[in-house]
Amino acid sequence: MTLEFRRAQKSDLPTLVLMLADDELGKERECVDTPLHVNYLSAFEEIDKDPNNELIVALLNNEIVGMQQLTFIRYLTHTGTKRCVIEGVRVLKHLRGQGIGRYMVSWAINTAKEKGCSLIQLTSNKQRTRAINFYKTMGFVASHEGLKRPLS
Repeated sequence: MTLEFRRAQKSDLPTLVLMLADDELGKERECVDTPLHVNYLSAFEEIDKDPNNELIVALLNNEIVGMQQLTFIRYLTHTGTKRCVIEGVRVLKHLRGQGIGRYMVSWAINTAKEKGCSLIQLTSNKQRTRAINFYKTMGFVASHEGLKRPLS
């Protein structure tokens, strides 16, 4: 299987939102109404303009089969190095388990190295046990305790 990667385009948004909503957690927090909620377009435009953010789609035979967002952050800690944060990794439900996610995350790791990052990190909801186990097979370690607090 050969995947191609490119930056997401505005025309990809409906597909990306459907992918984000296509699981137990996503269906509770995403809005798949047509037309798309205006916040999705605003978020896309802000991400697309930011040189430290990349919203990436994975293509198989010119069809979107996966997505992920990479954010590159310069830190003062770790002697001022950069790290990459992976967010929003999704693969079409009917294609999961076929190596697409592994290929995508490997691509993200290589991209982070090319951009001079010394670390790559991600978070996953504790309910996503299969995803967490998958990331562990890719060398990710649960070395920190993550905390979140809703602001609304």
